[in-house]
Amino acid sequence: MARHLSPCPSSSSSSSAMSYSHATSSQFHKIVDQFLAFPRKTQEPSWVSRIRSRNRSGKSFQLKSSNGHPVSSVSLHDGSSLAEEHSKANVQESLSPVNSESEKFESTYSVTVVGASGDLAKKKIFPAIFALFYEDCLPKDFTVFGYARTEMTDEELRTMISKTLTCRIDKRENCEDKMTQFLKRCFYHSGQYNSEENFRELDVKLKEKEAGKLANRLFYLSIPPNIFVDVVRCASIAASSTSGWTRVIVEKPFGRDSESSGELTRCLKQYLNEDQIFRIDHYLGKELVENLSVLRFSNLVFEPLWSRNYIRNVQLIFSEDFGTEGRGGYFDHYGIIRDIMQNHLLQILALFAMETPVSLDAEDIRNEKVKVLRSMRPLQLEDVIVGQYKGHSKGGKSVPGYTDDPTVPKDSLTPTFAAAALFINNARWDGVPFLMKAGKALHTKRAEIRVQFRHVPGNLYKRKFGTDLDKATNELVLCVQPDEAIYLKINNKVPGLGMRLDRSNLNLLFKARYPREIPDAYERLLLDAIEGERRLFIRSDELDAAWALFTPLLKELEEKKIVPELYPYGSRGPVGAHYLAAKHNVRWGDVGGEDS
Repeated sequence: MARHLSPCPSSSSSSSAMSYSHATSSQFHKIVDQFLAFPRKTQEPSWVSRIRSRNRSGKSFQLKSSNGHPVSSVSLHDGSSLAEEHSKANVQESLSPVNSESEKFESTYSVTVVGASGDLAKKKIFPAIFALFYEDCLPKDFTVFGYARTEMTDEELRTMISKTLTCRIDKRENCEDKMTQFLKRCFYHSGQYNSEENFRELDVKLKEKEAGKLANRLFYLSIPPNIFVDVVRCASIAASSTSGWTRVIVEKPFGRDSESSGELTRCLKQYLNEDQIFRIDHYLGKELVENLSVLRFSNLVFEPLWSRNYIRNVQLIFSEDFGTEGRGGYFDHYGIIRDIMQNHLLQILALFAMETPVSLDAEDIRNEKVKVLRSMRPLQLEDVIVGQYKGHSKGGKSVPGYTDDPTVPKDSLTPTFAAAALFINNARWDGVPFLMKAGKALHTKRAEIRVQFRHVPGNLYKRKFGTDLDKATNELVLCVQPDEAIYLKINNKVPGLGMRLDRSNLNLLFKARYPREIPDAYERLLLDAIEGERRLFIRSDELDAAWALFTPLLKELEEKKIVPELYPYGSRGPVGAHYLAAKHNVRWGDVGGEDS
């Protein structure tokens, strides 16, 4: 089995390189952070201000180092006494009165996409950065660098990027001009991921663009997890900012079990502290996931119902209508539980079930999410169903099965489908089943949260529904994708002389109510990372709690070599998923009727 991550050095020098717990320095830093605020380069458009949950001035860009350091001190490699003296000198200089505009700090921002030649960078990251630029959400002085092993010139990078850029948010006349301006800010440097020398060369190029200004650097690791640590080590030693902040966005997977995840975190923290690490789960940046807490906490009609007293079950459903085409080798190492359930769906569950946070501050929200994860009952094998899609022929057309993929072993037991019943052992949710279902090669593409409420006690109209009281159940549905919507299923009388009841939807379809296209999740998360907002990123203790829940189950599945139930490509998944739901007195909400 391939190693998940590179071994990390354990020398005292490397581990101390990121230590910022000096009492004297922290006192200086608190003072400086109170005084350092710099003019924001651009006004925010209205949609950006709406997604900002915190209060801040629309004309100021607060520059505060994410690692607690003042923006004018050494941010990544200040372990030596000389660096400490330099830091103190800069603090004293920062405390000097600023009386003229010329004496104020000018800031630059750079985003370095490591793995720039990969699909994720081309299809998601560069287009997201351009969308932010197009909407005037980025500071005036910023540059974009691509870094990868592929030999490429600046012009070749720009040509590659230009093929994926679109003015999809609206069709203003200056689209082409904006593209040209954006591409002029894009540069490339080729190098090895484990070469400090190559990162020093990148540092030289970055400094040329920064021109002596206060430098803030964001590194986006769009690379396989086995080279995360190598890149972080080289970037921290050779290419970190010596004046502003340095932050690193890390893509999932964050390990494949508790042990490997803990090792990855330990290795990263030899070079970064927790506040510099932005673990991205793009599902947390989706509009409906962000709207979840707004719906609950700002509407009096919902919050009193948000408990075991009124909610019968909660369903988190993820399905894709395609298989593992093109990435079977990668997927076989992880499977659907690690790929979707342990991160995307579990993060949504934590947001859904958390108690009201003290504030909208990132730490307050993440504290409540961790409490939910730590309160969850350990997953039992009898509460889990796994499946794997098989090939079949329909209408003269043949579709391949999972093991027909040449990159997948013929005897693979990796699940492409999983359903699980989870429970939260606290006063609010005791006894309420949270059902997760995720799969590939199913009949439709969707991601949704379904909240089924309890039956009405002594319902006067129960005879009108017959023996199936589930037809009379109120249900709140949040469609995360593909068509964002919120709708509530209610019972009402059909107009006419008779007494015939019908189940109808009170529907908020986002594309009808808000005709402007919704920003991509990567845009929101990139903007948050630039601004140092961590609310939608995963903290290390969240990650530990999530893996603690799933690791015993994953080990049991692998040790006992549980054979997944086969289901046809394009079907609704294994029959066992329905038996699992029935065991907990639940019917999947996406089966039958208008939801099928």
